[in-house]
Amino acid sequence: MAAVLARLGLRSVKEIRVQFCPFEKNVESTRTFLQAVSSEKVRSTNLKCSVIADVRHNGSEPCVDVLFGDGHRLIMRGFHLTAREMLTAFASQIQARSAAGSGDQPAAGTGRD
Repeated sequence: MAAVLARLGLRSVKEIRVQFCPFEKNVESTRTFLQAVSSEKVRSTNLKCSVIADVRHNGSEPCVDVLFGDGHRLIMRGFHLTAREMLTAFASQIQARSAAGSGDQPAAGTGRD
């Protein structure tokens, strides 16, 4: 998980909203994701990015909603995902947005889609 955290940055992210009920089962991964993106090191990569924690006692499913600067949205339902899966998906979307924004494309044959 340290390798995923090392790649984490918020350069192309406009807003992250993390919603969960703290009394439900399987919210640990969503809380771990929130802790990772709220760290000082990650937040310093984009000071204009809003990280919003929406904690409700309503029995709702944990959810992460990421809005990128280009209007793309990534919604992750955290109930059946691990923190590693959430962070990996988030990091890959950031890399894809960075590559698209700079005009660079991943080299052919690297196994990345």
